[in-house]
Amino acid sequence: MRVQPAAFLRTTLPLDLSVLGALDSGRYHSVWLPDHMVSFWPDSIWTPEFTDLATASPSPHRHLDGLAVAAAAAVLTETVPLATSVVDTVRRHPASLAQTALTLDHLSRGRFILGLGSGESENILPYGFDFARPVGRFEEALRVIRLLWESTGPVDFRGEFFTLHDARLDTEPFNGRYPPIWIGASGPRMLEITGRYADGWWPAGAWTPEHYGEMLAVVRRSAERAGRDPMAITPGYIQVCLIAHDDAELAEVVSAPLVKAFLLQVSADTLRGFGFDHPMGPAWRGFQDIDPAVLTRERITEFVRDTPPEAVLAVVPHGTPAQVARVVNDYVDAGLRVPKILDYSAMAGLRHAAGSADRVRATEDELLRLCSAAA
Repeated sequence: MRVQPAAFLRTTLPLDLSVLGALDSGRYHSVWLPDHMVSFWPDSIWTPEFTDLATASPSPHRHLDGLAVAAAAAVLTETVPLATSVVDTVRRHPASLAQTALTLDHLSRGRFILGLGSGESENILPYGFDFARPVGRFEEALRVIRLLWESTGPVDFRGEFFTLHDARLDTEPFNGRYPPIWIGASGPRMLEITGRYADGWWPAGAWTPEHYGEMLAVVRRSAERAGRDPMAITPGYIQVCLIAHDDAELAEVVSAPLVKAFLLQVSADTLRGFGFDHPMGPAWRGFQDIDPAVLTRERITEFVRDTPPEAVLAVVPHGTPAQVARVVNDYVDAGLRVPKILDYSAMAGLRHAAGSADRVRATEDELLRLCSAAA
């Protein structure tokens, strides 16, 4: 399984579908489409006082439906696979997901990847969805999707979360093959589920190459126990990094409030492992606790003030394209095969955002050179 980078297609306004031509060039393994209601960035610091990005967009939460955008991308591309990264199984019923995935696979002529996860609080609780027992709900949703895909007639199902009675989905798969399912997972139970069901895997956070390798080993052992080929599960990862031309630019980037806000996605336990106390307190669970609308300006101002740049640099690969590529290559050595290099320097402001795509491409080129040399 060769190393090949993935690309993102932003599913926020302003939507730019003109980039699809470049992404459909054969360079990328797949194009990943986020599916959110809101972003991780707090409303309270999305103001010109903190970032000039607020002068270009009135809100960080102008999200479009990721599955709907995938449909547009499916008919505007010809060869590159398209993956949701990821859709949760709380906001969308598994019967709808099963039908939508088949629809997108027909529209793309067999290029759709159904990327699924168990959900995050920010996209669920404000809208009144039941977020109790998300992992149990997630596994049952997978069972329902597979049941509807693989049954030849009406089916009944009675679970803890979903019930089917004489339900049918007679739409045949494109060319006789159902869409691959990739799972976003980091916790022990979710990794076990990944091994039993998934064709591909992303961790929600892998803070060192060793951590990535340990999680991948759990996935593969689970696959073996389920009688599946563990090496047939494609290992991916969204590698958040800070790419800069030199140390002076990196210092400017890592001091930006929205870049510091990345640590809101990191748990206190994880940050403690790198030798830092979390500015949100010892019980902070990372992205599971984020609700951008209720994190007050006072609280986030304190957070930004109390976050040392060194804490961000401890958990995020950083440096020049060549330096970042060497770190990502360590993840490749741990088993990664489809990296998405996500340059968080773009959150430092409009000037940094303007050069981000070129920095990412340079990092991808250097990573591929390293992988080719190793081969």
